Amino acid sequence: MPTLADIDTPAALIDVRRMQANIARMQARMDGLGVKLRPHVKTSKSLPVVRAQLEAGARGITVSTLKEAEEFFDAGIDDIFYAVGIAPGKLPRALALRRRGCDLKLVTDNVAGAEAVARFGKAHGEAFEVWIEIDVDGNRSGIPPEGDALLDVGRALHEGGARLGGVMAHAGGSYAHDTPEALQAAAEQERAGTVRAAERLRQAGLPCPVVSVGSTPTALSAQALGGVTEVRAGVYVFFDLVMHNIGVCTMDEIALSVLATVIGHQQEKGWAIVDAGWMAMSRDRGTQKQKRDFGLGQVCAEDGTPIAGYIVESANQEHGIVCRADGIDPRIAERFPVGTRLRILPNHACATAAQFPAYHAIVPEGVAVWPRFYGW
Repeated sequence: MPTLADIDTPAALIDVRRMQANIARMQARMDGLGVKLRPHVKTSKSLPVVRAQLEAGARGITVSTLKEAEEFFDAGIDDIFYAVGIAPGKLPRALALRRRGCDLKLVTDNVAGAEAVARFGKAHGEAFEVWIEIDVDGNRSGIPPEGDALLDVGRALHEGGARLGGVMAHAGGSYAHDTPEALQAAAEQERAGTVRAAERLRQAGLPCPVVSVGSTPTALSAQALGGVTEVRAGVYVFFDLVMHNIGVCTMDEIALSVLATVIGHQQEKGWAIVDAGWMAMSRDRGTQKQKRDFGLGQVCAEDGTPIAGYIVESANQEHGIVCRADGIDPRIAERFPVGTRLRILPNHACATAAQFPAYHAIVPEGVAVWPRFYGW
């Protein structure tokens, strides 16, 4: 098995020890709160990572594309929730999965979508299971818990021949917080709003067995989850600098990094140039509006130890600019000679991972190659 020294750059690295600790932490928390964990696998899109989550106790997975659903079902995982509002044109693919034995669940937040699913299902003799998306914080899509459309969508599904499976919410607004108190409040708002939507459906005589919530910040901050049946979270498996700024992980818990090599300098500017540009790091500047801006990533030594004060300030397609965040380092070429290998911690693990066709997973025996996949 190759070692880290054998890996060409740029490369996406997984510190498997950290990843396993992150998985165990989230699973233990959900077990303690008495809810099922259905991880969102869009972060990794990699079977070895997802198998580790399932082996730790997760039940079912969440996906963001039908491509993910197809790939993971082919690998033997059949309890799958497709957590993006279903476009009518994708219903034939969803039907094909269900007819092959996949327990695929869909989601919608509008009457037109609900009617399209029910109508297509009736025409093909299939009762799709559909959940209704609830908007708990005005951050994305969904129906407010007290919204008039909630019962209309529920009836369109139930009376149209589909199976109304439950409600789901994603507290994306939690990413704007960075104190335990604010995160706990966001988690309770997510829980209470989603449970309230479920209660309204049940009071109207409609079924609602599943109450699904989830984001990594709220999952790690919730104090109680009464009325919730499952939690979906994704980025916790790797964590990233956005999560670090929010306060739900330390830098030493970030399991994903990009291995890069110093290829030159602009001495008078205090720059070291590395071979990891935005094609490796992505253009995600998720920390820009947070309490600490890491540019395009935190610089670490090859062994993963953070080098205080140094970030990837900016990037071109294949060139990254490493410098001090607080001024010019006139000795940058001495500090990082040509050929120096560095690890860069990403702002957003999902975006950075998406730049690579495979991970290099650091295991006790050396470095293993774990494939990941693209597409919709």
